Amino acid sequence: MLLLRVAARVEFASLLVLLANLATVHIAAIATLAGPLHGCAYLLVIGATVAATPRGRPRLLSVVPGVGGLLAERSMRAVQA
Repeated sequence: MLLLRVAARVEFASLLVLLANLATVHIAAIATLAGPLHGCAYLLVIGATVAATPRGRPRLLSVVPGVGGLLAERSMRAVQA
């Protein structure tokens, strides 16, 4: 669960960095660094969710780019409570 929590936040933060860079100055070096970071975090979110849940809603939510990890984490907490 900790892995999912960290990866979800990294995925969201890297998406914000990419979008802010695109909307403002569009520095290629930022896109070069943040793009692969976002992609790796996205894949890690999906893998961590699949490993932590047998099936269900969190797995479907995890594939939403950008905010899927945060949604899956919230859904997993709701199921555990």
